[in-house]
Amino acid sequence: MTHTNVDQVSDLLPTESIVVGMGCFWGAEKRLGEQPGVYSTEVGYAGGDSPSPNYESVLAEAHSGDINTHIEVVKVVFDPKTTSLERILIAFWQNHDPTQGNRQGNDLGANYRSAILYTTDAQRETAEKTKRIYQSALNQAGYGPITTQIAPLDQFYPAETYHQHYLQKHPFGYCGTGGTGIAYPAITTGATTAVSPLDALSLSDTQLVVFKSDNCQLCKQFEHDILSQWRASIPIASTSSLQMPTGWHLSGVLTVTPTIILFKKGKEIGRYTGYTGNPQAFWAWLGQYILDPDQQLIAFKAGTERPYTGSLLENHSAGTYVDPISGADLFRSDAKFESHSGWPSFFSPVPGAITLHEDGSLGMHRVEVLSASSGIHLGHVFDDGPPPTGKRFCINSAVLRFVPDQ
Repeated sequence: MTHTNVDQVSDLLPTESIVVGMGCFWGAEKRLGEQPGVYSTEVGYAGGDSPSPNYESVLAEAHSGDINTHIEVVKVVFDPKTTSLERILIAFWQNHDPTQGNRQGNDLGANYRSAILYTTDAQRETAEKTKRIYQSALNQAGYGPITTQIAPLDQFYPAETYHQHYLQKHPFGYCGTGGTGIAYPAITTGATTAVSPLDALSLSDTQLVVFKSDNCQLCKQFEHDILSQWRASIPIASTSSLQMPTGWHLSGVLTVTPTIILFKKGKEIGRYTGYTGNPQAFWAWLGQYILDPDQQLIAFKAGTERPYTGSLLENHSAGTYVDPISGADLFRSDAKFESHSGWPSFFSPVPGAITLHEDGSLGMHRVEVLSASSGIHLGHVFDDGPPPTGKRFCINSAVLRFVPDQ
């Protein structure tokens, strides 16, 4: 989405706008701004009595016990020809917990209360209708009554510049906005039905799941950098649904997209929040869960296994030696030779599979070999190998996974 001044968009295009509060306005803006048909978003303050509020005054109001404190809100400008207010409000209901009263997640105070501030009777009717529908879904799941305030908009005060599009500028910034995981029963206008959750029967005991949103640019970048060439040993699935498969559980709310979560038998055991275009940072995170301590010592701290102890030293089968985390090809078996050094040795890598770096550790001058995909330490390269390269890539078995030819 291209961020444009809200008033400029309203002047140029036949748009509609709605003001809502769903906790921290950073997360609210990001989640609603990613909805199809949204032209622009702007965070601000509304719903209170004091004139010209700012961030500090709103916080002070919230701690004073004033029941008419301002709310952190987001103004959403959308094209009613390509989406609908119902569609926007369904995203609103599904992306926070509207039953929590004066809080959202770990954020406490009346300034974080859930609210829909309308400007027309039609908007009020849509707000009330979607509330009734979502309340029925929450009731079936055991949730209490919705506490969302539905009231006319009096005045919208834009927030300070540094708050605008904050999570776009700071992808790892905290914001306690997350849904209940309960899907809205149906979308009746302006779009197709809501996204169904993943099917638990199609998933594995150990499973990675990418929680994404349709218009999230970082999600698309993760798709390009990681998912499009996925060869890791752990299966991965993507979903834009906030509802968990039956019997599966998150350990906390989802705050940004993409969020990649590692599940073990349906329970979350680790998560990677956000993506900044650095594949090696993601692989390093995953390596903490799929490598044992000895492998981690070599991969992340440039350790070395004892000579003649590696499991792949005497392997003579035809196949490919791959990165143990990313699954990317590193060396072919026909480049392996007996060097009598005590470590698996190769005279050439798969093109583009490795990077070389000067290494002055231990008082020696060596050339370190790293995996180009994950960045992990593999070993060192020396100039005493056989033809045609004259190189000996001396590699630790512990940071290789062998995939035999079929």
